[in-house]
Amino acid sequence: MNHDSKNIMVILSSPSGAGKTTITKKIQQKYQSFKISVSHTTRKPRPNEIDGVDYYFVSQERFKKLVSEGKFYEYAKIFDNYYGTLKETVNEMIKKNDIIFDIDWQGTQQLSKFKNLKLIKIYLIPPNKDELRERLIKRNQDSPQEVERRYKAYDKDIQHWKDYDYIIINENLENCYKQIENIISTNKDTSFKFSQKSQ
Repeated sequence: MNHDSKNIMVILSSPSGAGKTTITKKIQQKYQSFKISVSHTTRKPRPNEIDGVDYYFVSQERFKKLVSEGKFYEYAKIFDNYYGTLKETVNEMIKKNDIIFDIDWQGTQQLSKFKNLKLIKIYLIPPNKDELRERLIKRNQDSPQEVERRYKAYDKDIQHWKDYDYIIINENLENCYKQIENIISTNKDTSFKFSQKSQ
């Protein structure tokens, strides 16, 4: 895959509810060079989600066909649903843009096997487990049973921090975001300044 060597791929992972999706969107809104990698999923859309913007919502049959054809860079089963990153989309996007991946540790491990990808891997963690539960409840996206399941998955998820280049505690969203901005600017080619969108 040939692409501009200045362009980078940033992976943001975290236990569910630790803030990676919020920060991913914040970066994409501020910097015109960044595009979010939109995953395919078999999960049903939430009320505020748009097909092709938040995810590509597909059937299990369609997803498994894409897997069998080797179309994904990475895919994983998370809480009974499949998520995957299409090679074709990423290969086209990286020619002109930096990319942010909002994926979990399973996807990160798979992407890391592709040595031609210029990856910066960042792992966000909440200050503590109780704070995570509060955030899961406050975002009001999941049933109480789903909140409990995501909360219990924390201990397993957190064990994979060692697969990442940077670990950031997301105690304050703005501070966390600034740390990630600094990481990105440090890893960009020094001759290239990624431009902010005009206010």
